[in-house]
Amino acid sequence: MVTGERDPVTGQHTTGHEWNGIKELDNRVPRIVLFFLAATTLFAIGYWILMPAWPLGVTYTRGLLGVDQRDTVQRSLQQATVDRAVWTDQFGSLSFGEIRARPDLMKIVDEAGQTLFGDNCAVCHGTDAQGGRGFPDLTAGAWLWGGSPEAIYETLRVGINSTHPDTRFGQMPAFGDGVLQRADISAIVSFIRSSADGIGDIAGVDAERVDEGGRLFTENCAACHGLEGRGNPEVGAPDLMDQSWIHGNDRQVLFETIAKGRQGHMPQWAGRLSDIERRILALYVTELSEGRQSTMVKP
Repeated sequence: MVTGERDPVTGQHTTGHEWNGIKELDNRVPRIVLFFLAATTLFAIGYWILMPAWPLGVTYTRGLLGVDQRDTVQRSLQQATVDRAVWTDQFGSLSFGEIRARPDLMKIVDEAGQTLFGDNCAVCHGTDAQGGRGFPDLTAGAWLWGGSPEAIYETLRVGINSTHPDTRFGQMPAFGDGVLQRADISAIVSFIRSSADGIGDIAGVDAERVDEGGRLFTENCAACHGLEGRGNPEVGAPDLMDQSWIHGNDRQVLFETIAKGRQGHMPQWAGRLSDIERRILALYVTELSEGRQSTMVKP
């Protein structure tokens, strides 16, 4: 709306509107803005005509091109199924050693294993796979039942002390239940702490009755843990001389473990994960323990 009045500073016409002494200039809309408004309007009209656009109650306008996103998604899913079948067949037919020798298949292990681990294992073993009090560190290379892909796969399949009929069964008996006296249990603790890696120098109560603890260990513990305390994967007995401890290695914890016993639990995954998924997880965890995983699950 041009009034004929011009602004004395800019020389442009004003609209005649005034607010507290300030008058509005009659600035024209730039042509570039009008161009894009026209272009987007024409594009919208063209899209409405060519593509599915307007709802019509129980249906919608189909568009002249007849594009249906459901068909597009269905084709994508069918193609993904075909692509997946290629490598799933290989995972099902090749041995673990043959799979590990194939960089293309190990790339799938790296990617799919990360998701499988995060969805199914991280709740107990941690997002970094390093476990916590009562849950094993899967990156330490310390295994109750063996750390080969085959052994890990079997553990995943049947679990430990699980509901599977073929479950791995392992239990630390309670020696404080009338088997050993408190002083004898304390002596065994002293022996373990004096012999285990990474604990360092011991003194005081730890240094007492170490030799007697060694004798008691041989009589009561070596049947499962071995004469040198290095464990036995045949029965799920842990290595007591390395630096990996599920429950801790201080005197109180070790005393409670020997006196009261332990019985861990690993659920069986045969009913929740497919055979291919368990094979991928077994290989993924193997790579974690060997320090070769490049994209370990992150918090």
